Amino acid sequence: MTCPEKEGWGTAFEMMPRYSIFSLIRNALSYHEGWPRAWRSPEPKSSYDAIIVGGGGHGLATAYYLAKNHGMTNIAVVERGWIGGGNTGRNTTIVRSNYLWDESAALYEHALKLWEGLSQDLNFNVMFSQRGVLNLAHNQHDLRELSRRINANRLNGVDSEFLSPQEIKALVPIMDLRANGRYPVLGASIQRRGGTARHDAVAWGYARAADALGVDIIQQCPVTGFQVEDGQVRAVETAKGTIQARKVGIVTAGHSSVMAGMAGFRLPVQSLPLQALVSEPIKPVLDTVIMSGAVHAYVSQSDKGELVIGAGVDSYIGYGQRGSLPVTEQTLGAICELFPMFRRMRMLRQWGGIVDVCPDASPILSKTPVGGMYINCGWGTGGFKATPGSGWAFAHTVAKDEPHPLNAAFSLDRFRTGYLIDEHGAAAVAH
Repeated sequence: MTCPEKEGWGTAFEMMPRYSIFSLIRNALSYHEGWPRAWRSPEPKSSYDAIIVGGGGHGLATAYYLAKNHGMTNIAVVERGWIGGGNTGRNTTIVRSNYLWDESAALYEHALKLWEGLSQDLNFNVMFSQRGVLNLAHNQHDLRELSRRINANRLNGVDSEFLSPQEIKALVPIMDLRANGRYPVLGASIQRRGGTARHDAVAWGYARAADALGVDIIQQCPVTGFQVEDGQVRAVETAKGTIQARKVGIVTAGHSSVMAGMAGFRLPVQSLPLQALVSEPIKPVLDTVIMSGAVHAYVSQSDKGELVIGAGVDSYIGYGQRGSLPVTEQTLGAICELFPMFRRMRMLRQWGGIVDVCPDASPILSKTPVGGMYINCGWGTGGFKATPGSGWAFAHTVAKDEPHPLNAAFSLDRFRTGYLIDEHGAAAVAH
């Protein structure tokens, strides 16, 4: 084989074993034909010890930790579409744990610690990049809120620090920090352990690891109802027939209230489209995550060079997985003010993910009024970052029929007792 006459190319090819070169060529021409499946695609059994409804990151993580931590292997994950085809594949991949209240900080910090070892645990590269997450302050009120958040984080053992405008400029030189700008930047908090991960790799990694432990992953299998007798769940009705189950965990993100309605109870959640966009790829210019709550916009750069831009939620309830022009215009206007060099960039695509939001902007990981049925929902805009911790804690709840101390405060009962966990300012965007 003749190597290109370019510095480094000849050496790289010479160092590759001959079989590797031919393997690359063969696979390139075969369009991945003959590659082994990462997980099985079985037909459902007649019954399982537990069924997890929802094949996104949280559902797959729940199944994995049920098998790994609690020895439950007779489990099925039932997904109406394909693995990772819902919110897991429609988010902006930010990971952090700098939440305000003690209960939230404990759960998200546990998730972040799991993120830090997740690739090794799953033996699958989830491309977790701890590039840091900045939350900007544009006025005096923002500065006071940042100070409160930073102090609360430190008291809970969560890393957080304040950056002056000069320190921000050194870290992000392309940002416009002018005091006379439309959105002057007066400071920021930074969690250096935060960052991003590859959303589809997370779904694939959990799916493969759960399958290896005996979990059945059943795709293209919509749930049409539940059989409930004497207040106890008995079976799940699906497009592939009735499947008996002793326990059922509902992990369906924006459609949680629909599932709860099928089971005969109501949830205090609203489903809203959350907007996001991706730009054309450019060379690396942004190696951290920038979030601004005041303008409802955040941005990072993917490994492919695309700008991944997140916005706020639409102002109406709905299940549309598409963009909204008013939200897009407002978000891009803010991004262009903060980063003038982005003004001539083109957007490749936009979309919406369906998020379900609770009145206190905190999730529900809880038993339900139906015996043997459990619900994991209400993550709003914070679902992806919580994936490992959510699955870990929810698996304990399903296996033991009682919450773990990490998720005990996130029960349905809190809406009756009034012990709410008000995190409306925690996400810096939307809530």
